[in-house]
Amino acid sequence: MKKAIATHLLCRSGLRALLGRAIEWSGVLVLNYHRVGNGYQSPYDRGLWSTDAETFTDQIRFCKSHLDVISPGDISRAVTNGSGRYALITFDDGYRDNYEIAFPILKAEGVPATFFVATGFVDSPRVPWWDEIAWMVRTSRQDRVGPFSWFPTRVLFDEPDREGTIRTLLQAHKAMPAESTGRFLDAIAEATGTGRCSADVGRSFWMTWDMLREMKSAGMTVAGHSVTHPILARAPRKRQKDEIFGCAARLAEEIGEPMRYFSYPVGGPNSFNSVTQECLREAGVQYAFSYYGGFRRFGDWNDFDIRRVAVETYLTPEWFRSIVTLPQFLA
Repeated sequence: MKKAIATHLLCRSGLRALLGRAIEWSGVLVLNYHRVGNGYQSPYDRGLWSTDAETFTDQIRFCKSHLDVISPGDISRAVTNGSGRYALITFDDGYRDNYEIAFPILKAEGVPATFFVATGFVDSPRVPWWDEIAWMVRTSRQDRVGPFSWFPTRVLFDEPDREGTIRTLLQAHKAMPAESTGRFLDAIAEATGTGRCSADVGRSFWMTWDMLREMKSAGMTVAGHSVTHPILARAPRKRQKDEIFGCAARLAEEIGEPMRYFSYPVGGPNSFNSVTQECLREAGVQYAFSYYGGFRRFGDWNDFDIRRVAVETYLTPEWFRSIVTLPQFLA
């Protein structure tokens, strides 16, 4: 809210344009999207929609008019130069609307983007845990959930969208050990009375390998996001290594290149650890991307924690433009 008020005042007063010209910044600003389109009526996790097609087009045009939009393969050149204002456009997970909606816009604008895909969803399409939790809560005939063995608190459904309950259960899922998450989903399915979401529902969720190869041929980068999207820091070393090396193997087989770039599932400061980074180095990854805001200055560079800014539906045009213009204050 404070950032929203600040950006409104900056734009209305004309200070944003003035400060953008007067205050120099140098580094790499990475903008991250998940889904493009309209998810307001979706029974799944509506927080995954970053923007609609028209707004996405405006955002891409603004970025390319103010920053040098690059691909991950250009990062080493930018870091060596040690100056300049660069941007990367990235997507996480591998949703099909990335291909159907975002990709044509990127091609038309001549802007490269990087698509971090969870290879297990491409190989065996299914509803991911965050969408399944949202679906179970929204389709339940109950008016509350809990307490149950994996969630000791009773939560009343907040009508009409039940969004608060969904966020509460998602946070609980993110906080538990990776080996417990399957049983947690089973418990929610029983408590809500919905059962688990059919795997068939997820068949149309994800891009195919043919789509990803087409995007790569058009100048996009296809990179890694694990196999099944666990929070890696909550998994033992073997599971982390399996997720990273399994993802790398499938990308090499289907895309024809080694996995040089990786984004951490969920991406917060506690979602990866030294073990994760050791596994990534062993797998030959050059750059890894987090997801908790901010941008990377060249004087504070970290190959395995390149910070990214979330693009969300609540970002007004003036807020988005302020982030791009003044990331040192607002990213």
